[in-house]
Amino acid sequence: MPAPHIRNARSEDEQPLRRIDLETWSHLHAVSPPPGPDDPFFRDTCGPEAHLVAELDGAVVGYVRLGFPTPLASNTHVRQIRGLAVAGAARGHGVGRALVRAAVEEARQGGFRRITLRVLGHNTAARKLYESEGFVVEGVQPEEFHLDGQYVDDVLMGQMLTT
Repeated sequence: MPAPHIRNARSEDEQPLRRIDLETWSHLHAVSPPPGPDDPFFRDTCGPEAHLVAELDGAVVGYVRLGFPTPLASNTHVRQIRGLAVAGAARGHGVGRALVRAAVEEARQGGFRRITLRVLGHNTAARKLYESEGFVVEGVQPEEFHLDGQYVDDVLMGQMLTT
């Protein structure tokens, strides 16, 4: 299979991204309820400009959502990965890794000093991916969420983009 092509999202990506969100929703990575069948993917606070998408053979197969950790001006030097999803059929083909690398590179090119993310403690595959791409655990909030009958840690990870 060819390497994924990463590009900026466009408004016409709404439907394929919504399908990916519906298909991939799980308590393994989500703390909010599942999206409704008619919920929009793009919203006022996170439109196409906040997303990079991955394509394989011209089909949208994943995305990474970027934003800021807080709305504070004192925090605008930090970029945050606020979501990552890969369609089931595209898993195991380097799509997630390509999206993480593209997010880091976009943050670096944008002049950000750091990039951070939050990942659930039981999401071992995602944690391994992030660690292999240079993210380190910067903190753990024990039992921060109660999901599907279990208490789950919230793991804070980050990496410096400047030396």
